[in-house]
Amino acid sequence: MNNLFNPADVSGILSRIEKLSPNAQKQWGKMTVNQMLAHCTASLETAMGLHRPERLGFVGRFFGKLMKPKFFSDQPFPKNSTTDKSYIITGNPDFETEKTRVIKQIKQFSDGGPANCTTHPQAFFGALTPEEWALMQWKHFDHHLRQFGA
Repeated sequence: MNNLFNPADVSGILSRIEKLSPNAQKQWGKMTVNQMLAHCTASLETAMGLHRPERLGFVGRFFGKLMKPKFFSDQPFPKNSTTDKSYIITGNPDFETEKTRVIKQIKQFSDGGPANCTTHPQAFFGALTPEEWALMQWKHFDHHLRQFGA
């Protein structure tokens, strides 16, 4: 499966990001392309331990455990998935700033490899291996790049 530790997969994601423009139109969802780039950076920062959202309560953890096998399968993320409130970006971040920032974070995550992944549990799924973090991040980027036609 694709992941952000595979140089070819990283190159593909970076190429798709380069195709984005500030006026890219969403095909579903609520966020703008600028917000999406900031949102993806926040998610990647979680994988690197730079952003630590609170774990969900018992019900969230229970459903996370049930959904984990499907989430980490070959299936793409579904459109209009729920976004944790800690990843909702408000306002209108600058497109070029966010694009530069997310590219830098992707390279830092990829170049750092498994040693760059957090051991802090993911809010919904709990403990993840570095490979699961890399897979989840690739799927997350793929989801949002498809959202904006890239």
